Amino acid sequence: MTTWRIRDFHSSDLDGILHLWESLKADNVEPVYALSEVLASCQKDHAVVAVQGEQVVGAAVGRAAHDQGWIVFLATLTEFRGRGIGTSLLAAVENRMTPHGLNKLSALMPETETRVEAFLGRGFVVKKNLRYFERTIPVQRQELEPLSQLGGRLLARDLWENVAGMRREKELLERRLVLPLAEADLADEFGVVPPRAVVLFGPPGTGKTTFAKAIASRLEWPFVEVFPSRLASDPKGLAGALRETFLEIAELEHAVVFIDEVEEIASQRAGDPPSPLQGVTNELLKIIPAFREQPGRLLVCATNFIRALDTAFLRHGRFDYVIPIGLPDAEARQAMWERFIPSAVVDSVDVSLLVDRTEGFSPADIEFAARSASQRALEKAVYDDGIAGGAANGGRKGPATEDYLDAIGDTRTTVSKEVHQDFLEDIDVLGRV
Repeated sequence: MTTWRIRDFHSSDLDGILHLWESLKADNVEPVYALSEVLASCQKDHAVVAVQGEQVVGAAVGRAAHDQGWIVFLATLTEFRGRGIGTSLLAAVENRMTPHGLNKLSALMPETETRVEAFLGRGFVVKKNLRYFERTIPVQRQELEPLSQLGGRLLARDLWENVAGMRREKELLERRLVLPLAEADLADEFGVVPPRAVVLFGPPGTGKTTFAKAIASRLEWPFVEVFPSRLASDPKGLAGALRETFLEIAELEHAVVFIDEVEEIASQRAGDPPSPLQGVTNELLKIIPAFREQPGRLLVCATNFIRALDTAFLRHGRFDYVIPIGLPDAEARQAMWERFIPSAVVDSVDVSLLVDRTEGFSPADIEFAARSASQRALEKAVYDDGIAGGAANGGRKGPATEDYLDAIGDTRTTVSKEVHQDFLEDIDVLGRV
């Protein structure tokens, strides 16, 4: 005689679902879907339970997506197996889902699961020669709205790979920042405390903002840039707006928070009476320790003038590293030129000569020269040679070495020799890697 019955899931059944989940784990069965997903589907999608008296002895949970349905959880307590409960649960959850216009119902099972009779009994067919691929998306749906309100965004996943050259800087950032943050559990085993805040310093145009974005891309964390100039117009004042912004950031699960030209709000405090910005600096100095207590986030501050920063701002305990980002070396310059020169002409351009001629150029300078050469070559081809229509009319396909050399000669470098020398001294005095 049947002593169990099937009914719809109630919120009070959550403990029963947890007990079923634990019973699977005790049998060394690793469910495909995470417990959080199963519980969410119980509440929002389709779920039925088998009960004996008040005890939950089995459950089936399904999720519909357009015309495709998925069984995300099926379990029966060990002592109730072999009674047809699983097959009945599948039939019940299918009946709840079919009104949604499903034409296919599928299920993924771990290889260790041997009790598949319930599926076979409901007419499911085992599909062979299939592989299951899974990728975890780091930002949860509930984070998207607060992230949008903060002006944050998810960056392309290939930014890190697209940072041309700068191998030494990339390797340093990968080892010091990305590794302990991306592998937090492993770092903990080795007693490594993941970094919470860093300063990137160097001459203008050397790619500090690009590196901050690339770190967020590499970690696959949201990127939130804080603009003090925009916060200054807030009725609460800059200090109050800054405090509220970081309180909102604290609601995110993960984040790379970026403040560019941080010397504007963290400059040396001096003078009597104190300047209005001293209150902002004081507020920022209070914010950073609180920020550091929250896991899963990184504050990146960038400055062109590290000597202008308040001494207390850079001390140990606030920033884990003070990392120099300097002018690109020959290897980095070559990678940049090869990236900016059109693929159709790169083999005919003397890249090594361009690398030699751009020593002391910042990445921004090289990009400007490359874009300028392309523009000049286009104008020359159309207006001087009269070959609008390009190669079809016998014209050349892009800029030549001479165009690049002319553009290089007309480019004013961002970083003077004096500024570069000051930067080298700052590495010795203030750098911390």
